Amino acid sequence: MIAFLTGRLAVKTPTHLTIDVQGVGYEVHIPLSTYYSLSNVGDSTALHIHTHLREDAIQLFGFLSQSEKEAFLLLTSVSGIGPKLALSVLSSLSVTDLIHAIQVTDTEKLETVPGIGKKSAGRLVLELKDKVGKIQGIHPRSTVTEPARFDDLFEDALSALVHLGYRTQDAKDALKRATKVASGSLALKELIREGLRELGRG
Repeated sequence: MIAFLTGRLAVKTPTHLTIDVQGVGYEVHIPLSTYYSLSNVGDSTALHIHTHLREDAIQLFGFLSQSEKEAFLLLTSVSGIGPKLALSVLSSLSVTDLIHAIQVTDTEKLETVPGIGKKSAGRLVLELKDKVGKIQGIHPRSTVTEPARFDDLFEDALSALVHLGYRTQDAKDALKRATKVASGSLALKELIREGLRELGRG
């Protein structure tokens, strides 16, 4: 059972990456929360890994923080929440926001996640309310980056949403609505999340 990998980042996309560990390339599925903080291709990176065994395949799911991995495992313990949907939750909500939404029974916030409806949101609250508080290592991440041009941010956000399976035109329209609704400039992370919320509204 693979639980941790350290190696060179060979391929990087919003939904998966390939990490080169001494000449062996491991394909790892990731949430957007991990993608946001990945190093550059060619750099060394370390990931917390969950090995998911299926009858026809072995899949690896990777996270930069232990708290993301713990949240993923809790999500997949809920009836009807598989690995793909759990990644969607972590791509739409930070672990801190997820914990808070579950603890205060904010099902509306949970329903903003693509694939999560009223029943799924209710199950998440019911089954995880007494468990999410045990997730360790929740600390706000503070990073200082150079400002990026809006056109570049828009294209990066569009690419991320398309990689998540949305049609290009639908993703583009959602991002345009998101930028109109938002006050002030948005960082890439917030732009993608607002785009996901708009797509969730239909």
